[in-house]
Amino acid sequence: MTTIDKILKDQRAEGAATVMAIGTAVPSNWVQQTTYPDYYFRITNNEHKTELKHKFKRICEKSTIRKRHMLLTEELLKQNPKICAHEAPSLDSRQDIAVVEVPKLGKQAAVNAIREWGRPTADITHLIFCTSSGIDMPGADYRLTKLLGLRPSVKRFMIYQQGCFAGATVLRLVKDLAENNRAARVLAVCSEITAVTFRGPSDSHLDGLVGQALFGDGAAAIIVGSDPVPGLERPIFEIISAAQTILPDSDGAIDGHLREVGLTFHLLKDVPGLVSKNIRRILLEAFGPLGLSNWNSIFWIVHPGGPAILDQIEMELGLGPDKLRSSRHVLREYGNMSSACVFFILDEMRKKSSQNGLKTTGEGLEWGVLFGFGPGLTVETVALRSVAI
Repeated sequence: MTTIDKILKDQRAEGAATVMAIGTAVPSNWVQQTTYPDYYFRITNNEHKTELKHKFKRICEKSTIRKRHMLLTEELLKQNPKICAHEAPSLDSRQDIAVVEVPKLGKQAAVNAIREWGRPTADITHLIFCTSSGIDMPGADYRLTKLLGLRPSVKRFMIYQQGCFAGATVLRLVKDLAENNRAARVLAVCSEITAVTFRGPSDSHLDGLVGQALFGDGAAAIIVGSDPVPGLERPIFEIISAAQTILPDSDGAIDGHLREVGLTFHLLKDVPGLVSKNIRRILLEAFGPLGLSNWNSIFWIVHPGGPAILDQIEMELGLGPDKLRSSRHVLREYGNMSSACVFFILDEMRKKSSQNGLKTTGEGLEWGVLFGFGPGLTVETVALRSVAI
């Protein structure tokens, strides 16, 4: 038993899982939110639906989004007209795009993260790939392994079809991998494109218009490991704890279904209300062991599913006006990029903290929370510790 105990102990790292690099990427094509309704109804051949178009304009105006990046250009949509319809069978066309483009966009983000990390790709021991944009075998993790030239023996994990909370799910998984595998260096990539969800408007599915007004394309990558090598690796955030819960009375709040017409989303309940109703309890469970209960004393990384979620969290907890600044910035400049969003927000926060001369990557504060919300209604909660700049 003594030998077995030593073997098991030697397999584990000493310190907390630590984010050592962050990389992001977006398609070069982008749309301006103020002009998007005119473009959307024109490209989908629905300009005659003037009343529905006015409703969509109001949704876009309330979104607080300035622009979104999208792989689907006007030329690409004209080449695939079935994608522009509301009910036309178009899954094959969408899959043909997603299977190729999701790993490619993920590669751009991964290359940026690896460049910041500063070590060779051969030192990556584990790969996590996360997307709700398409599904295939072998998966996007396999394709990215080839695109990056990772070792064939890299240990791969593929996360498909989890939705907007999945960026935080990735952090929960990388924490276990990094802390239970000594010297592990985990590359985690989230890559999302709207090619699977874009579709024309329908008078009978108004909740679908909300998604068309919110979602954008983007990919993010992080490199995580425990016990950073001094002088070689620079820690950014430590992952202290991670938890997942399904909110009570939330069945059917957010549904996503992969059909012949693509991936359809449905909002069937008051998601912001459900989140704000439970947010205090979830925070106490995560930060009670740390003796924290002043929610303005921590930094905030909140998945921006939409402005209403941010507004209601802010109001429920009495947060200061700048607490959700990074989340609002990412929503404004990129829209809702599903699983990739929280890493864009992490990146924004650490960069602004450095630019403003603050002492830590978490806006000068030591402790912070990262929230992911998505289908279920599922909430992922990650307690983070920032490091000195």
